[in-house]
Amino acid sequence: MRISLLGPPGAGKGTQAARAAARFGLAHLSTGAIFREEIGRGTPLGREIEGIVEAGLLVADETVDRVVFSRIGGPGGFVLDGYPRNIAQARSLDAFLADSVPIDGAVFLDVSEGEVLRRLGDRYTCPSCGPVRAPGGACPSCGRALERRADDEPEVIRRRFQEYHRVTGPLLSYYGPRLARIDGDAGVEEVWSRLEQAVMPWA
Repeated sequence: MRISLLGPPGAGKGTQAARAAARFGLAHLSTGAIFREEIGRGTPLGREIEGIVEAGLLVADETVDRVVFSRIGGPGGFVLDGYPRNIAQARSLDAFLADSVPIDGAVFLDVSEGEVLRRLGDRYTCPSCGPVRAPGGACPSCGRALERRADDEPEVIRRRFQEYHRVTGPLLSYYGPRLARIDGDAGVEEVWSRLEQAVMPWA
């Protein structure tokens, strides 16, 4: 199975993609996680995109394509987390896979702006314990000061949400019959149940 999981910031793509990867034995590729890793390591790519990511803007298509294509060679299955983000990237992906195994389809997690703001508004990270959903301040487990991603500030979230729908709307039409649309405002377990059912025909 080769699928793409689409959705705005805060849609739960990472959580659901990880579950799909474990359930169906797929490689999980998150462009966001890759970019954060590169920024944290201070690599040339990280330095190139750091300001763009922190401002809530989109990394250039050519850069994203290059990163994705370097990691999906071979016949194995995968779930792409947040890629492609527009028609240009979708066409590039289809062209890249033309001589191997094409993508089966895409799943769109449809989440409202209000729900996105609610979810990301309390998302923090503890340097010791990892992601924590709690008000800002101290980690409830170890007491260390919590940190917030620069792109999780409310004004940045709104900009990311609006930009996502501006560039992604046409992508939903591009996938047509290869697209499964899921109400992403529901709880994690309910969304997973719907997603699992939606992708079973591609398994």
